[in-house]
Amino acid sequence: MTAQSTDHEATITTTSLREAVALQERPSRPSALSTTFTFGWRALLKIKHVPEQLFDVLVSPVIFTLMFTYLFGGALAGSTSAYIQFLLPGILVQTIIIVTVYTGYTLNTDITKGVFDRFRSLPIWRPAPIVGALLGDTVRYSIASVMCIGLGLILGFRPDGGVVGVLLGVLLLLVFAFSLSWIFTILGLLLRTPNAVMGVSMMVLMPLTFASNIFVDPSTMPAALQRFVDVNPVSHLVTAVRGLMAGQPDSGEIVWVLVASVVLTAVFGPITMRLYRTRH
Repeated sequence: MTAQSTDHEATITTTSLREAVALQERPSRPSALSTTFTFGWRALLKIKHVPEQLFDVLVSPVIFTLMFTYLFGGALAGSTSAYIQFLLPGILVQTIIIVTVYTGYTLNTDITKGVFDRFRSLPIWRPAPIVGALLGDTVRYSIASVMCIGLGLILGFRPDGGVVGVLLGVLLLLVFAFSLSWIFTILGLLLRTPNAVMGVSMMVLMPLTFASNIFVDPSTMPAALQRFVDVNPVSHLVTAVRGLMAGQPDSGEIVWVLVASVVLTAVFGPITMRLYRTRH
């Protein structure tokens, strides 16, 4: 066989392959909404295939609620039934805020595995992978809320605000958690390993959650600590959620939480997307 005939056959084969894979019509580009929901569904599928991700969501509220109710309830409120009325909204807030760390953790995991670069090469709405992951994590927050409130009801929690008050409190908490997650996406983009994201995030969250009004009335604290608790955003969130569930909504605190959520998203959302576009 001559070299000329070999080149001719190679040309024919290449042409045939191009014709076989050629499309008559170019597929339309997916919308931003559909792409975002697709990545949200991906986040849920990751939970399905790796159920261990729900371990903290399911176990943490149980441990914290039982531990603080029965260890400190009698000493702080005179009885566990009285203390659970004060404690449960705060434990709910603490649980959800800690769970938001996993947004940055899972994003960093995608980066270390190379999935991140694949997403950036796709012809899709650029923020979709991050926004979709945040929406998927909202389901995680909802599961944690159901677990925490369900256990509280078993232990004697009786919200005077009824079902409506509880739902509004959870909804306000989910809005704030979504906006707070942008901070952890930034950490996920900046830090090198998932464990580093988890470690730094916990160093930030532990003082904010424990030095707040979640567990005790701030009036019993030293003056210097009271001043920190008063400006702590977690304290404002707990007060707002606690008021809604108790049937005594504090409109000032609710507005504060909503405004803070908008500010967090407006400030850290664009920073996240800039890092997402420019990260190498």
